[in-house]
Amino acid sequence: MTRKFDKSRLPSRHVSVGPERAPQRSYYYAMGMTEEDIAKPFVGIASAGNDSAPCNTLLDSQADMAREGVIEAGGTPRRFNTITVTDGIAMGHQGMKSSLVSREVIADSVELSVRGHCYDAVIGYAGCDKSLPGMMMAMLRLNVPSIFVYGGSILPGRFHGEDVTVVDVFEAVGQHSSGNCPLQELIELEKVACPGHGACGGQFTANTMACVAEAIGLSLPNSNMAPAPYESRDDMAVAAGRQIMDLIEWNLRPRDICTREAFVNAARVVAATGGSTNAALHLPAMANEAGIAFDLFDVAEIFKTTPYLADLKPGGKYVAKDMHAAGGVYMLMKTMMAHGLLNGDCRTVTGKTLGENIEEITWNPDQKVIYAVENAITETGGVVGLKGSLAPDGAIVKVAGMERLQFRGPAQIFECEEDAFAAVEKREIKEGSVVVIRNEGPKGGPGMREMLATTAALYGQGMGEKVALITDGRFSGATRGFCIGHVGPEAADGGPIGLVEEGDMINIDAVAGTIDLEVEADILESRRAKFTPHGNDYASGTLWRYAQNVGSAKEGAVTHPGAKAEKHVYADI
Repeated sequence: MTRKFDKSRLPSRHVSVGPERAPQRSYYYAMGMTEEDIAKPFVGIASAGNDSAPCNTLLDSQADMAREGVIEAGGTPRRFNTITVTDGIAMGHQGMKSSLVSREVIADSVELSVRGHCYDAVIGYAGCDKSLPGMMMAMLRLNVPSIFVYGGSILPGRFHGEDVTVVDVFEAVGQHSSGNCPLQELIELEKVACPGHGACGGQFTANTMACVAEAIGLSLPNSNMAPAPYESRDDMAVAAGRQIMDLIEWNLRPRDICTREAFVNAARVVAATGGSTNAALHLPAMANEAGIAFDLFDVAEIFKTTPYLADLKPGGKYVAKDMHAAGGVYMLMKTMMAHGLLNGDCRTVTGKTLGENIEEITWNPDQKVIYAVENAITETGGVVGLKGSLAPDGAIVKVAGMERLQFRGPAQIFECEEDAFAAVEKREIKEGSVVVIRNEGPKGGPGMREMLATTAALYGQGMGEKVALITDGRFSGATRGFCIGHVGPEAADGGPIGLVEEGDMINIDAVAGTIDLEVEADILESRRAKFTPHGNDYASGTLWRYAQNVGSAKEGAVTHPGAKAEKHVYADI
């Protein structure tokens, strides 16, 4: 394809145009580039590919396929890599403190690479949980034309004739500790639960944020739910490479696409899919990069008016492969749009509006994964926001698939996840109690750990609906049961969760959206006067630096002021 671009308005002019840039061009010649290559727009292809986990192993090869589309459409691709911390491996030990921090490192590293090398556009490939919002945060921060591509989910494993995911393995650990799963059976399950490449298959954080990327307009339609091993992913990669050149030509940028209305669309899709509670952390963080006020309470209000439509694990029956076969995210959005639940005027990376993209989809009444709005699984969404005397800054709970939506019980307190997990293993958790795990917030952890190992073990012991669990940390998108995360203010900031004492009554109502500590105000004040933060062992390094800068979970646990404070946008340098 022959196409001419005006380099005088693109960032790459700073490293490629004029006699003074001869030193920079000498580096490009060293890599085999021609004068023609150097004269074209430079497209950064950011990949979170690595050998850390199956979520990431195919990303580099997919990113390399995107190069072909860029070249075909008149651009010069420049691939680079960033990190990931994979939650399934980091889970249940101190390594999980690195997980949320990695979101910021990913965004920062993509920003720095693009700024340092003056790339004109970004195609971002991500696979595991935090790499998806991290990549999209960088796109919104830089505001150059961008397309997000998910690497795809893993295919489900098969065990005793049933589809299984890694969550079944986590829950089997609890069954084993209670004597209900022989060690040999646990070993057999662990060997078949994850049969190949791709991210966790249920509607956990990775697939939730992959749905967000399509709903918010940063991904090509129905490009994200196809499993990682499918050959169609090569075609999607090439298509992304071609499309990015159109975005450069049109100067269509992420902040043109990700308006407040687009964030509302994304939050609705999270609720409709019974998605991860982590979306209530990542959407505000992404909005911060665009200078849009959109916090936990905004997300929670949207959840209240959104029906639960996609029967996906962990609350439902199906995995991402099944949703892809049923028609993908756009099939879900077809029924949502028909019932006025989405704003169809938002622009997308196709250059068309969301509504125009959805018009090209035909509703499939024969599939069983996605329910029409008039036959919703439940009238309100699979994720609920809570607020009350225990969480003045809010909290979040996934209720998809749950029967019990109210819970009142005495507090059973643990100062960190390790202590709680040890109590679960020893079967010391009391039926009817509200398990409180504190000092795990963004600042106090530091890093706001997920608690899947603990919650899955409880569920495996048959205690999943017999106790409630609250924390100023997070829960995995794979968590099920009455598990409430993001409780704020966190204990490290003197929030009420830090003042709870053993046996205090806690009342949770996911229908009314409340979470209250039944302790008189004067008693709480006397406790607050004696309160000292618990502290942690991280006095240097990345986790220390993160703790010094991180904000509240309500605002997305971000570490910088975002677009509202910026004095220039990279894309306009």
